[in-house]
Amino acid sequence: MLYLNGEFLPASEAKVSALDRGCLFGDGVYEVVPVYSRHPFRLEEHLARLESSLATIELPNPYPRAEWARLIHQLIVMQDFDDQSVYFHVTRGSAYERDFPFPANVAPTVLINPTPLITPSAQTKASGVRAISHVDFRWLRCDIKSLNLLPAVLMREAARRVGCAETVLFRDGFLSEGAASNIFVVKDGVVFTPPKSHLILPGITYDVVIELCQNNGVPLEIRAVAEAEVRAADELWMTSSTKEVLALVELDGLPVGNGTVGPLAQRLDALYQNFKNQVMRSGLAS
Repeated sequence: MLYLNGEFLPASEAKVSALDRGCLFGDGVYEVVPVYSRHPFRLEEHLARLESSLATIELPNPYPRAEWARLIHQLIVMQDFDDQSVYFHVTRGSAYERDFPFPANVAPTVLINPTPLITPSAQTKASGVRAISHVDFRWLRCDIKSLNLLPAVLMREAARRVGCAETVLFRDGFLSEGAASNIFVVKDGVVFTPPKSHLILPGITYDVVIELCQNNGVPLEIRAVAEAEVRAADELWMTSSTKEVLALVELDGLPVGNGTVGPLAQRLDALYQNFKNQVMRSGLAS
């Protein structure tokens, strides 16, 4: 079951106008909230990020935060699986003609769609995954969680075609992020990651990994990371709500470090799994 414009209905029955501005222009924003044992993780932070994205593109928020939370919790209960990935988006709605300026007196389109949360297997975590790199040719407002995901689609497809799991992005000689993840770099026992800016998405899992490092004595520097540092790294990780902490053991056909999952990746993944089981699943961090 999903929610669309005031109705709860099966996905097979959900219909959106062909003139919806999300379809025509990608005119909208979205969020994805991981749910563990039916507890949404850091829902307030996700809703705050949604509010920021909506405000930036001048799209009025259709619901107060309490109503978003009520709808999401109601949908979580309606599913027959406990761990979920709740996707929701808001578009500027459907006008009667295709025109670029904002239409007047048009109701936004609101979709909330929970699906099973799929995370990497133990085997994948143990072996790590491969990545390619690419120039970051996206626009300059990557902090907006926009529906305009064509660059990410193209870069993830390029990775898939050569058996890789992610594309690591560089802009003007510096690391930005992955096509659908944040990237952490390890050198000589120190973890590095770029700071939040308009060039990367402010990831919720990114925040968790930073907190885990800070709370467990893992040396961490949040600063600009040069491409050369990435290519000379002892370890690379990708992080996201679905990938959690996943080591990249090869970049552009060359091994990262010794080509195996490094000790800090193993430690941070263990810390993350403990945090998930002790905190996320309890709802204490919801």
